[in-house]
Amino acid sequence: MHSSTQASPTPIEIAKRRSEMRAQALRKRIRNLALQIAVFIVVVGTWEVLAATKTIDPFFFSQPSAILWHIRDWVVNGTSQGPLYIHFVVTFEETVISFILGVLLGVIAGYALGMSEILSVIFAPYIQMLNALPRVVLAPIFILWFGLGMPSKIALGVTLTFFIVFFNAFQGVREVDRNLVNNALLLGANKRQLARHVIIPSALSWILSSLHTSFGFALVAAVVGEFVGATEGLGFLISEAQGAFDTTGVFAGMVILSLTALVADWLVTRLERRFIHWRTSTR
Repeated sequence: MHSSTQASPTPIEIAKRRSEMRAQALRKRIRNLALQIAVFIVVVGTWEVLAATKTIDPFFFSQPSAILWHIRDWVVNGTSQGPLYIHFVVTFEETVISFILGVLLGVIAGYALGMSEILSVIFAPYIQMLNALPRVVLAPIFILWFGLGMPSKIALGVTLTFFIVFFNAFQGVREVDRNLVNNALLLGANKRQLARHVIIPSALSWILSSLHTSFGFALVAAVVGEFVGATEGLGFLISEAQGAFDTTGVFAGMVILSLTALVADWLVTRLERRFIHWRTSTR
């Protein structure tokens, strides 16, 4: 028989093990970053070579170096529709406002329906019907209702982000451990304490995981709204470039949008680690 007792690790052994784990995590991050950079170099480099050698027509596919110079020209000299930063700020503002409103409404509705059986039964078919609609087609309607300004883009963004957050919040509330809820009730917790200390923390991982996707949808909504009808914004710039058959301008706008989404995703990841650090620390 093997002995069931083992000597406890000493503080030196614990510190050594932690150091090894940090070094291993660092090596893994460096490896992943190197692979990401390698994929970027291969894809963009192949595109650049094919365009430079006329294997693909630069008129239709543009060229990475030309796109980079186009962005530089926009930054230094401005666009034909005014300074680039004005268009960027407009799109970013529409995205952030619609993202915040969509998240707030989604969390409130998801929590309310997740906690109430009767509400979920009543509203479930309506939510399923609304969610099945291709909400992008609402852009022209919102422009008719709210005009070419920011409110129509925000309304479209809210409709796109709401359902993503709602379903995650709803499912998060429904997935709360019932034993944990019952124990809290036995200890005398009221509804407010139950929500604050048990339900919301348990559902937080579901809600935060939906933010990655919902911010992207808010950005798509802002650009689509500007593409359909606007006087400023990155979507408006892309629409103008498309009308002038300026493929490089279209790709330049897409690159700026992609970088914005990448930075926003990084910020959401930081936010997620900040609020649910206990989950990442147990991995």
